[in-house]
Amino acid sequence: MSAIEFPTILVIGKIGQVGWELRRTLAPLGRVVCVDYPEIDLTDGGSIRKWVTDTTPSVIVNAAAYTAVDKAETEPDRCQQINGVAPGILAEEARKGGALLVHYSTDYVFDGTKTTPYVEEDRPNPLGAYGKSKLAGDQAVQQVDGDHLILRLCWVYGARGQNFMLTMMRLAREREKLRVVQDQFGCPTWSRMIAETTALALKQALSRPDWSEFKGVYHLAASGQASWHRFAEAIIDLMPETGKKCTAIEPIATSEYPLPARRPAYSVLSCEKLKRTFGLALPDWESSLRQVLE
Repeated sequence: MSAIEFPTILVIGKIGQVGWELRRTLAPLGRVVCVDYPEIDLTDGGSIRKWVTDTTPSVIVNAAAYTAVDKAETEPDRCQQINGVAPGILAEEARKGGALLVHYSTDYVFDGTKTTPYVEEDRPNPLGAYGKSKLAGDQAVQQVDGDHLILRLCWVYGARGQNFMLTMMRLAREREKLRVVQDQFGCPTWSRMIAETTALALKQALSRPDWSEFKGVYHLAASGQASWHRFAEAIIDLMPETGKKCTAIEPIATSEYPLPARRPAYSVLSCEKLKRTFGLALPDWESSLRQVLE
């Protein structure tokens, strides 16, 4: 009974949107150990190293992150510790123990100046503290050069946690009219689809004696694209009528809804590399949304 056949999988960030779903999707692949703050403190290198040493995992999945994009502008150091420094420590510990590290990144590493979907080789140029911290984390993992999968996500939402879908549903029950930005485009991606795709990719990696052939950065997002306004329309169309007040969604420009952090105007991700390497493609964002809400 080798460690590869029945690996221990350490999931960091068990209460987050993706981490919550990973608990279920990774269960068939091995013994899943899940942890989150305050049990593990990603601002403390000693805490990170102790968890990895004590768990001796074959796979580490880092689904934890500082995700408060606007708050990051006033807490850049904390954001950098969690998103930029901690992934590098995890990569060092994974390499030391011969483990595979799966780390989640973001579309916000790009500046949004393209008009066609971003590919993995496009040059990152983050606009805000959050994007900069996530890019630093990606680079820290790559510099350690152990076995790793960096999965860049886009516009994550789900039935739990804090996300755009749940915010829109709450506001639609409170207000008759909403104003939503129409000049930012991305790929709304269901957290469960992320977890299921991660599990399918991991299953393939674990079946090979040499994981290094899979090493690298991959984009993992739903097919298709939408503006925040289009996404909001779809959410409110599909949500139950009971208690729904909203009857109009006004499209507005980013300039009409100023926020502390700048967002990329276009952060649609091409997932062709994921499809080529693992044979995996996520469904269209609208069909996923329908599944969540119906």
